[in-house]
Amino acid sequence: MIDLHHLVQRLALLVAGAFLVAAVQVQAAEPAGGKVAKPAKAASGKVAAPVDKPVLETRALDLLQAMSERLAAASALSFTAQVTYEHPSRLGPALAFMTISEVLMQRPDKLRVMTLGDGPASEFYYDGKTMTAYSPAENFVAVAAAPATIDEALKAAFRDAGIYFPFADVLLADPYGNLAAGLVSAFYIGQSKVVGATLTDMVAFANNEVFMQIWIGADDKLPRMLRAVYRRDALRQRHQMELSNWKVDPVVAATDFAAAKSASALAIPFAHPAAKPAAAAAARSQ
Repeated sequence: MIDLHHLVQRLALLVAGAFLVAAVQVQAAEPAGGKVAKPAKAASGKVAAPVDKPVLETRALDLLQAMSERLAAASALSFTAQVTYEHPSRLGPALAFMTISEVLMQRPDKLRVMTLGDGPASEFYYDGKTMTAYSPAENFVAVAAAPATIDEALKAAFRDAGIYFPFADVLLADPYGNLAAGLVSAFYIGQSKVVGATLTDMVAFANNEVFMQIWIGADDKLPRMLRAVYRRDALRQRHQMELSNWKVDPVVAATDFAAAKSASALAIPFAHPAAKPAAAAAARSQ
């Protein structure tokens, strides 16, 4: 039995929610000017151990809220997402792999993701009624009935076929609700003029799963870059996502969300890759 393994290996960047926030306790940022502050000494003259205190700075939360409102207010969005993620090499140090996705969405029920990068291309379409995953190289297509909103469709795609997009929170109806859930720390770092060739505000935030840093456009409040490290990852591999070519409320057509090239493709089940061993065993028993 054929499943979606070939389709989702590039459609799904399974980083357990690279943009669905869950974060670890953050450490203090380096002081301005690049000088590291000396540890404080106790009255006894010994170096005092650092004290980890959860901090939720209002300025940091306000920036996350402003970004969320900017995204949620748009009736349609298009952007490019370049994701870099690490994987251990045979020698130990991590190798870097990349994917590039061209994303187009229209609220509340339209989404198109065209993914390129280190591997075969893949395409995902959602038109409010069906979800379609298409692999041009293999000419495979999988179609399934879909819920009525982008939020629910993303959940269904992950649950049923292992399809996950690291930029998922950008697409949700309430990005802040997902970003702020379970936060234990959030603080403002400063500004940068490097990322996205624009002035950005840098914010770090964390909960018990992942530590994340985000660059937010100072003027347009759009997310420009995110870096994440996951607490349960013993290798502390880094995940980075750059978001560019933003268009807010672009003109879209219904045909933009139709998988026209897949009409002659071989239809396969819209199934989760984890179901492959069980499916194979069932097929052998028949």
